[in-house]
Amino acid sequence: MKKLQERTLGYHGLEVSAIGLGCMGMSFGYGPAGDEQEMIKLIHQAVEEGITFFDTAEVYGPYVNEELVGKALAPFKDKVVIATKFGFNIVDGKMSGVNSHPHHIRKVAEASLKRLQVDCIDLFYQHRVDPAVPIEEVAGTVGELIKEGKVKYFGLSEAGVNTIRRAHAVQAVTALQSEYSLWTRTPEEEIIPTLEELGIGFVPFSPLGRGFLAGKMDDKASFAEGDMRNTLPRYTEEARKANQGLIDLLNTIAVKKNATPAQIAIAWLLAQKPWIVPIPGTTKGHRLTENIGSVAVELTTEDLKEIETASAEIKIVGNRYTEQMEKMTGL
Repeated sequence: MKKLQERTLGYHGLEVSAIGLGCMGMSFGYGPAGDEQEMIKLIHQAVEEGITFFDTAEVYGPYVNEELVGKALAPFKDKVVIATKFGFNIVDGKMSGVNSHPHHIRKVAEASLKRLQVDCIDLFYQHRVDPAVPIEEVAGTVGELIKEGKVKYFGLSEAGVNTIRRAHAVQAVTALQSEYSLWTRTPEEEIIPTLEELGIGFVPFSPLGRGFLAGKMDDKASFAEGDMRNTLPRYTEEARKANQGLIDLLNTIAVKKNATPAQIAIAWLLAQKPWIVPIPGTTKGHRLTENIGSVAVELTTEDLKEIETASAEIKIVGNRYTEQMEKMTGL
């Protein structure tokens, strides 16, 4: 088992590998689910290569992704950190609006513990802010679960600054998970300074722009049925064509660094703050190894300046979400 560089999330000292593994796409979101045995093999490969931080949620599937992660990581329970999430209603096997009422949070925690085959959830995120439930109640409920030994750390996902502050005042928030990458940079305005001030870690999901920043997805690419990218404005043929400038920039830096565009995109995130831990997802072993390789890529001040200057000239075309999905974020 290799040792990967570690980073700390939050001031209570949750130590994890410098990058984690987002497991959603193994079961959900990008077309047909992967073969269970193959995905277990991939998760085992991640552990072997030094990853200690795994991300799932009850709604991925629903349920099947947590079951997969629980089964795969059962032999490594004391060596890994598993993050999962609450906050949606699931009706007839489909996500049906947000729900962070205290009794619901407790119900989800009990079910997740069983599916993950653990006695305690390492990091429990509110998946999306619920406008019907004051965030203080949510934080208080997770705080109780922490006192009861059922949860270790509390996290938020896609929450705005005001929500983060209010939650943190009741129960320390260890990590915020939100989308952040070279083509989704909104967290830089208010979120990152707030996290720095409060001592909260940042876990960017989709650090490779759902595959786009890996540089293999041109305007002719097509997605499988059931792949969410079929509905997202940023993945239309026109948008992919217009956003190609970002790939050209990553390629330029990659050649200089003897790396791949994906490695540069992740290394750029790692260079922003020492408490940022990206969680790229994949279903392929060689991509996993490639992503882990980004930890060894060092971007100098000059490299970062070059990326900054060049990316400032590139106007990203297409919203990251549909209007309806955007409404479900707390940003």
